[in-house]
Amino acid sequence: MKILLIVSAFNSLTQRVFCELQDMNHTVSVQYAISNEAMIQSALEFAPDIIFCPYLKKYLPKEIFLKTPTFILHPGIRGDRGHNALDHAIREDKKEWGVVILKANEEFDGGDIYAEVRFEMRDATKASIYRNEVADAASKALKELLKNLDDKEFKPTPQLKMPMHNYLSQNDRAINWEKDTAKEIIKKIHVSDSFPGVKDEFFGIECYLFGAWEEEKLRGEPKEIIAKRDGAVCVGTIDGAIWISHMSEVGRFKLPSTYVLKDKIKGVKEERLPLIFDMSYKTFYEISSHKDGDVAYLCFNFHNGAMHSEQCIRLKYAFEYLKESAKVIVLIGAQDFFSNGIHLNILEDSKKQGEDGWSNINAMNDVVKSILFADDVITVASLHKNAGAGGVFLALACDYVVTCKDVVLNPHYKTLGLSGSEYHTFTLPKRVGAHKSKELLERCLPINAARAKEINLVDEVFEKENYFEQLRSFADKLANMQDEYDDFIYQKEDYLQKNREFINECKENELKIMYPEFWNEESSFHRLRHDFVYKVCSIETPQRLKGNINA
Repeated sequence: MKILLIVSAFNSLTQRVFCELQDMNHTVSVQYAISNEAMIQSALEFAPDIIFCPYLKKYLPKEIFLKTPTFILHPGIRGDRGHNALDHAIREDKKEWGVVILKANEEFDGGDIYAEVRFEMRDATKASIYRNEVADAASKALKELLKNLDDKEFKPTPQLKMPMHNYLSQNDRAINWEKDTAKEIIKKIHVSDSFPGVKDEFFGIECYLFGAWEEEKLRGEPKEIIAKRDGAVCVGTIDGAIWISHMSEVGRFKLPSTYVLKDKIKGVKEERLPLIFDMSYKTFYEISSHKDGDVAYLCFNFHNGAMHSEQCIRLKYAFEYLKESAKVIVLIGAQDFFSNGIHLNILEDSKKQGEDGWSNINAMNDVVKSILFADDVITVASLHKNAGAGGVFLALACDYVVTCKDVVLNPHYKTLGLSGSEYHTFTLPKRVGAHKSKELLERCLPINAARAKEINLVDEVFEKENYFEQLRSFADKLANMQDEYDDFIYQKEDYLQKNREFINECKENELKIMYPEFWNEESSFHRLRHDFVYKVCSIETPQRLKGNINA
């Protein structure tokens, strides 16, 4: 079939749908919901068999759905109608939720249901549930939709004509620091993460709050900032304390909380943790590890997968430390992302953007160098979540790359006006060849795990249901190879020694090209980064997403 995706943004869910439809040999095109005229024109030009809207925040003009069967994904169960569906589900402690695919008509969320998939709710942020449970359910529902459209006997289920739930205002989301418990405050922030956040005020600064963590040991007065750590602040509650990792000033963008509050918290104590936290009590932390025999699992829970210079430095030292007592090191990443490379929000906030950008990419390169040249251990990248840009190439520095079946990778930089580094001109051609390497970097399209395995970008693809059991088995096998382990280490050491000069040349050449991208004020990186950080709406759909572009 020819399928047109009309979307408000090419987000992670849309990318997954895009990849899966191409895998099913459908002809796919994408149209951003920029204007009624643009959507109508795209539908006329592409002439799709069906239109699917996996992420749409505005009404469709009737000229579209009256002419072409159009289906909309709604992140709610049958009978649920209106905005903030997931917010309401978390707020109301729903134990089960789901997604439906409705046929578009003139009644908002009122069309017949062509697919429905349920899932159990987790105690997590809205963003995490969207990226995991909702994305998985949407994938299943899409396959169900296509199957039902093929079935001449299928009859859709009428939508229940329930009243639309209220749009949640900031009054509904607001924290009452004198009455709400720590758990209640965390839940309110979870409901509003990653958009719109919970509006509040600290030291006269109006801001939105994101990223809430439970604190088990520290105590303070309600709304008193009692500690800071790695960009987060610890705030007292009526029954304890919580950590708030990120804030955004009204009219600005999300940053670590200490970047927003700045000198207002100058005298607040820095509550440090060991370089690698043992997770022995509940608190805010970014880097943790656990050992399983001779295998060390290194987790780095950086918000939205972005890594600023200081985080890169800590990750490098954590990796170096673990090398001393492990035969295999597995890089796990975070709960919702593996990594997305350098930290664009912090660069946008910087008064020395060139200098800080240059520092960030060199810090990323130092992490990659430590992993790439680790000739005394076997390294494994575990891509159980999505990765993009430098995060993909961080993974490729490892000896082995394994991934979850549902993961989407974006192995390119160009859409942000960067040529990229992280030794990618060595690691990418080494895996996929020069031609495919150039294609991935130039075409700037997402690829899923199946396609990544097909082109040798990754070594193994594991099912989601038992991913970590398969990962553990894979890592244990490497650690217990006996003679083969020593042979592998010897061959790795020999290869790196012979190719060290060439590998370093690759990195130096990358940095020569990147230098003006950071330092030149006319560089497109500055404009594209600004638009990305401020979520400036595109004025047109990128050409790379138009029509059927099969890799």
